[in-house]
Amino acid sequence: MNTDQAIHKIAIAGASGRMGRMLIEAVQAADDCALGGALDIASSPAIGIDALAFSGQRSGIDITADLRAGLKGARFLIDFTRPEGTLAHLKVCRELGVKAVIGTTGFTPDQLAEIRDIARDIAIVMAPNMSVGVNVVLKLLAQAAKALKEGYDIEIIEAHHRHKVDAPSGTALKMGEVVAEAIGRDLQSCAIYGREGVTGERDPSTIGFATVRGGDIVGDHTVLFAGIGERIEITHKSSSRSTYAQGSLRAVRFLANQPHGLFGMNDVLELAP
Repeated sequence: MNTDQAIHKIAIAGASGRMGRMLIEAVQAADDCALGGALDIASSPAIGIDALAFSGQRSGIDITADLRAGLKGARFLIDFTRPEGTLAHLKVCRELGVKAVIGTTGFTPDQLAEIRDIARDIAIVMAPNMSVGVNVVLKLLAQAAKALKEGYDIEIIEAHHRHKVDAPSGTALKMGEVVAEAIGRDLQSCAIYGREGVTGERDPSTIGFATVRGGDIVGDHTVLFAGIGERIEITHKSSSRSTYAQGSLRAVRFLANQPHGLFGMNDVLELAP
C-alpha cells in the first residue's frame, strides 16, 4: 500500500453477500483504499466473523450489525443492499459525516426524496449501475434515441440471475429514462412492462420492457431500436461483478473532494454535458 497518498477508509454494507465480498476484495487490492468497516443484517451467520474470512485471510475488521460501530472507522460507505436498509444506513452516515456510494435499486419516490434531503448534509453518489461501461452506454443511448425517435420501436431487454428480487432492473429503468428524456417522452406514461394475450398492434409511442431471470447471469441489457428494414441494438453484458466494484471505488475517489450533494456516475466519469 502506498503511504504517500491519502487512504480512503471504506465500510461495506451487505459484507457477507456476493457483491459485498467482491467490494471487500476490490478495497483490499486498491493502493489508495482500506477497509474501515463491514456491515450486515443481525440475522447473518457472518456476524462477528472477520470480513476477509471467506478468502482465508484476515482484515482485522469483524462484520457487525451495529451501524455506528461499523461506520465509526470509515469515511465512506458503499451500499448495494435493499432500499429500507440503505436508508437506515444513510441516516447514520448523516450523523457521522460519512459519505456514501449507493448501488441499491428499487427506491420509491418518497425514499428518493429522503435521499435528496440527506444529501444536503453529506456527499452521495447514487447510480443504478456503477459499471463504467454501462454509464458510457447510457451516454450513447441518448445520442442514438435523438436520431432514431421517428420510425423506430424501442424495446429494452434485460437478464439477471435467479436471485434478483426487483424487475425490471434499475439499469433497465435508467436506460428507459435516458431514452424517454432524449425523445421528449415521459417514461411513466409510455412504458409497457408486460404483454400477454391479445394486446393489439404495438403503440409506436411506447417503450417496452422484457425481463429474464435465470441461473447466474450477472447482468445483460439491450436497447433495441426496431425500424422497417433494419434494427439497431446497443448492448452491455457484464461477466463479473468486479466492474461494479471498480466503478464504486472511482465514485469514492470522486466523493473525497465533495462536501455534500447528490451525484451520479455521469459526474464521476465526467460524462455530464
